[in-house]
Amino acid sequence: MVEQHELEASWSLIGDRSGLEHAAEALDAGTGPVGVDAERASGFRYGGEAYLVQVHRRGAGTFLFDPTLLDGFDPLAEAIAGEEWILHSASQDLACLEALGLVPERLFDTELASRLLGFERVGLGAIVEQLLGVRLHKAHSAADWSTRPLPEPWLEYAAFDVALLPELRDAVADELAAQRKEEFAAQEFEAVRTRPPKPIPAEPWRRLSGGNRLKSPRELAIARELWLARDELARARDTAPGRLLPDASIVVAAAAQPRSAGHLASLAEFKGRASRTELERWWAAALRGKTTDELPERAPRDPDAMPHHRGWAQRYPEAAARLVAAREAVAAEAERLRMPTENLLTPELLRRVAWDPPAPATGDGSAAGPEAVRERLLELGARTWQADLTAPLIAAAFVGVA
Repeated sequence: MVEQHELEASWSLIGDRSGLEHAAEALDAGTGPVGVDAERASGFRYGGEAYLVQVHRRGAGTFLFDPTLLDGFDPLAEAIAGEEWILHSASQDLACLEALGLVPERLFDTELASRLLGFERVGLGAIVEQLLGVRLHKAHSAADWSTRPLPEPWLEYAAFDVALLPELRDAVADELAAQRKEEFAAQEFEAVRTRPPKPIPAEPWRRLSGGNRLKSPRELAIARELWLARDELARARDTAPGRLLPDASIVVAAAAQPRSAGHLASLAEFKGRASRTELERWWAAALRGKTTDELPERAPRDPDAMPHHRGWAQRYPEAAARLVAAREAVAAEAERLRMPTENLLTPELLRRVAWDPPAPATGDGSAAGPEAVRERLLELGARTWQADLTAPLIAAAFVGVA
C-alpha cells in the first residue's frame, strides 16, 4: 500500500488571467481524458457554487483554479472541449461547473461505474485504495472551501483528488470490460451528463425536513414565514440557511405557535447559531404567520398520483402482489450481475410499472408481454440497458400473479 505522502505532489494554483491561459495551453497539449473536480462550500455558504476547480491531464499536470479571482473560464473550456472528462460522482459537481461555463461533451464517472461493478465502498478514497493501491488522506473533504487564503494542505488534498483520476479511470474501465458492463456504464454516464436540472419548486418552504408533521394551516403559515425570514438572512450573509436556524427549529416553532419572543426563546429545541442573536427577527416572522389571512393549505395531492406503496397490500392487493413478485425478480438479477438493485432499476420505476402496468395486447385480462413492459419502462425514464434486462423478468413476474 502506498501512502499519499509517499507520492510526489505537483500542482499550480491559478488566480489570474495569464495563469489561466498558460494552464489552458498546457492542458490542450496534454494527452488522454481530463480529470476534473470541484470543491464547494454548501454547508457554509448560501449557494452551491464552486470555490475551487481542479483539472489534471497526462502530460500537462495538475492545476487548481480559484473562481473567486477569475472573471471567466473560456480558455479552459476551449482547451478541454471535446475531451472525455473524468469525475467521481459527477452529479455532485456538474451544476457548479456549468455555472462557470465548463460543460463536458463526454463523461466517465468513476463513482457511478464502481456502483455498477458492485464495489461495496465507492468513495474516491476507497476505490483508489482498492484499484490503485494508494491510500489518500481525506481529512479536508468537509472543509469550508470558501476560506481564503486556502491552506496548503487543503490544496494538496484537492490536487490528489484529480491527479489519480486518469489512472483510476483506466483501472475502472478494465473492470467494466471484465464484467461486460461497458455499455451499461456508457448509458449511465450519458444520462448523468444530459440530465436536466431539477425545477425550482413554487413553494420551496414546503421542503422543510420534518414539515410533514405540521397539520394546521396556521402552523404551515408560521413555518412559511420563518423559512422566508431565514432565507432572506442567509442570502444577505451568504451563509447556509441551516447554519443560522435548522429546519427542525422552524418545525418546532411552528408547531408551538409561540405566544411571545420569550416563549419562542424558551423552546429547548429552537436552536441554531442565530436562534438567539436574531430572536426578534424570528419572532416577527412567527407573528406574521400567526396573524396573516393568507393561510396555506396542506400540499394538494395530485388525484392521478400513485399512492404510497406501503398501503398497497390493504387497499390495492393486485398492485402489491405485482410489486412483490417483480421486486424479487429484479433483486435476483441484480445479485447475478453483482450490482445494487437500485442501479439495475430504481425502486421508483419498479413501483410505477407495478402500479400501472401496460395493458396486454390480447385484452383477455392476462399480463402484458416483455416488449410492452419494456416500452413502459422506457417511457418512465429507464435506460435502454435497464429495460432490456428487466422487462422480461417483470413481465414473467406479472404473469405469475395475474
